[in-house]
Amino acid sequence: MSYDWKNILIKPTDSLREALAIIDSEALRIALVTDKEMNLVGVVTDGDIRRGLLKNLSLDDRVSNVMNPSPLTIKPGMSRKEIVQLMQSKGILAIPVLDGAKVVGLETLQRFSGQTKYKNPVFLMAGGFGTRLRPLTDNCPKPLLKVGDKPILEIVLQSFAKAGFVNFYISTHYLPEMIRDYFGDGAKWNVNINYVHEEDPLGTGGALGLLPTDIEDLPLILMNGDVLTNVDFERVLEFHTKHSPAATMCVRDYEYQVPFGVINGEGNRIISMVEKPVQRFFVNAGIYVISPELRKSVVRNEHIDMPGLLERSIAEQNDVLMFPIHEYWLDIGRLNDFEKAQRDYNTLGLEND
Repeated sequence: MSYDWKNILIKPTDSLREALAIIDSEALRIALVTDKEMNLVGVVTDGDIRRGLLKNLSLDDRVSNVMNPSPLTIKPGMSRKEIVQLMQSKGILAIPVLDGAKVVGLETLQRFSGQTKYKNPVFLMAGGFGTRLRPLTDNCPKPLLKVGDKPILEIVLQSFAKAGFVNFYISTHYLPEMIRDYFGDGAKWNVNINYVHEEDPLGTGGALGLLPTDIEDLPLILMNGDVLTNVDFERVLEFHTKHSPAATMCVRDYEYQVPFGVINGEGNRIISMVEKPVQRFFVNAGIYVISPELRKSVVRNEHIDMPGLLERSIAEQNDVLMFPIHEYWLDIGRLNDFEKAQRDYNTLGLEND
């Protein structure tokens, strides 16, 4: 089922009638009550409304009179397995996802009960040298380094496969035979894998030009093969499909604290002072959804990175959107990242059993 959880947001002052209309129209049996800052105030279900009416409330009464002000919630990054177990143990059909007090999503048992198969191609970048991870990568391509008991790229592949994606392309360059020998045609994971080999590194965007011409004419998901994440790929694809841009880039919120007091002035006059301010940015998460048109614009053996390709598309007046992700995400670029991945593996549902 495709849904947008933002369609079920209501205010505490909204009426039971308005809440019931939202619950019926979205078929999710729940509405999320939030304040102006998107903080969760409570949840209301059709059952809550029915019980309110039995207590002689009218449909014009406020939602705050019947809502559950202390609902069960989860944090971003919980694995599907844990979410399903929690909802089944509590006998609930939906559960809000909170980052702090702010609503960032909604998980439903219905969404997990059926397995949709997606024909959209998934293109995994696995050709890098992994220079910053030497000596571990002297005789092993970085995507085959093990986190827990599995190679990084296998964890990525399984995450997509569990979400229903079955058509994979893997880009290789450094020690390609080791990657081909390990993954084969994908039968072990009930998926289909084809390989694209870069004789010379072409960049993440340039590799698109090596894909076969008979590839499915659907939005393609491109992802760096050294990223560990439990991002909901289905939702990313749903977002892209809904808005139909040239591309969608997943982004992360990144904070940097200036270690000094920052002074603002006009000439010699100090206007204000801020002690160790925190700067916030969106940074590239290395996960993209690419339209067929943008993919086809990359010519064979063209060297271009994804940021360059997206900048070119923006200059051509095409829409390039960003999709903020709140789930667990780790780019394994250095040894300390690799060590962190080992610590995080079992605690964040990345084992994909």
